[in-house]
Amino acid sequence: MADSMIRIAVIGYGYWGPNIVRNLQGIDGAEVVAICDRDPKALQRARQSFPNIETTSVESDLLTSPYIDAVAAITPVWTHFELAQAALQNGKHVFVEKPFTCASGQAKRLIELAEKAKLTIMVDHTFLFTGAVRKIRHLIDDGTLGDLYYYDSTRVNLGLFQHDINVIWDLAPHDLSIMDYLIQSKPEAVVATGEAHLNGLADVAYITIYFPDSVIAHINVNWLSPVKVRTTLIGGEKKMLVWNDLAPDEKIKVYDKGAQVKKGESIYDLLVSYRSGDMWAPKIDGGEALRRELAYFITCINSGERPINDGLSGLRVVEMLEASDRSLKEKGKAVQL
Repeated sequence: MADSMIRIAVIGYGYWGPNIVRNLQGIDGAEVVAICDRDPKALQRARQSFPNIETTSVESDLLTSPYIDAVAAITPVWTHFELAQAALQNGKHVFVEKPFTCASGQAKRLIELAEKAKLTIMVDHTFLFTGAVRKIRHLIDDGTLGDLYYYDSTRVNLGLFQHDINVIWDLAPHDLSIMDYLIQSKPEAVVATGEAHLNGLADVAYITIYFPDSVIAHINVNWLSPVKVRTTLIGGEKKMLVWNDLAPDEKIKVYDKGAQVKKGESIYDLLVSYRSGDMWAPKIDGGEALRRELAYFITCINSGERPINDGLSGLRVVEMLEASDRSLKEKGKAVQL
């Protein structure tokens, strides 16, 4: 039996909303039936780009409509909980912009509602669907890197300053969701430091996450950098990897480099040997990550499969963001997870 058409309402047509609508329109089995935004200029843009799609400034009409199967909430984080809750209570599947919610209690409530009603929640962790992240996960799963030592990420640029959230809530969800997907063990503690220079919200921050077995992750986020950098280093016992997301090609380079220690007879006889082998750049799948993610959303709705970026994945990221905020306020005190 062919899957029925999933009718979707997109709420929020600002920066990211147009990308959601454009990609959904090209997916078999999906149809965007309404676009909602409170800004008349945004709705005017939507009508110009998609004249056949209904537009409205009243989201409650869409949240209660029996003709809509799923809602995509592409709105500021402080609106996510109420929109997603209303959608789930009205029997609709939900796709939510990252971060999932403002607080872990809200995330747990939404997960509970979805479980009870057997509805799909997907959090927009787009990077999990890039060829680069999928390739890195494959290199970890097949043992190419060996046991992981560290994950070190830099995500910095000049602006865009947000008025409702700090740089951690704006930029770190990308790296935290990627790290959560790549490192399978549960993090134990978070330390965050940072400062606010311009508008009272932290605009530079450094987050350190401790895992069992000496695995450590470090994330540097910054709105005040003169250059844009999107680079992640992953060190393993067998190989090391550099992922430069801004590179036009060869985004991932795998290095056969490392160090080994042999113990001598006395404490002064530690012998460190360094290995410096070849570098290679694995082939990465092309295609737009967002298109892949949204097609997967439709597949999960139809099959009942649990998405990799489900509500629980969104909750884990929100818990790390909350812990980072608490640590930041206490000048880098370790917060247990």
